Amino acid sequence: MSDYHINIFYSDGDGGYIADIPDLEACSAFGATPEEALREVELAKEAWLAAAREKGLPIPPPRYRPVIYQTGG
Repeated sequence: MSDYHINIFYSDGDGGYIADIPDLEACSAFGATPEEALREVELAKEAWLAAAREKGLPIPPPRYRPVIYQTGG
């Protein structure tokens, strides 16, 4: 089974790293380092999935895949 894609990026406005899971609406976390943001979003993912199960809401399958641009020469 594949897992959800996680984006991690630096946010000047927040002064730290944001991690988000595009397949799970509003599932994101903040950290001072990329590693911290990743740990926090893993916790947020577990909480998101637990809340969806508890409420009987559908859990989306992992689908998001980033587009990777390459330049050739």
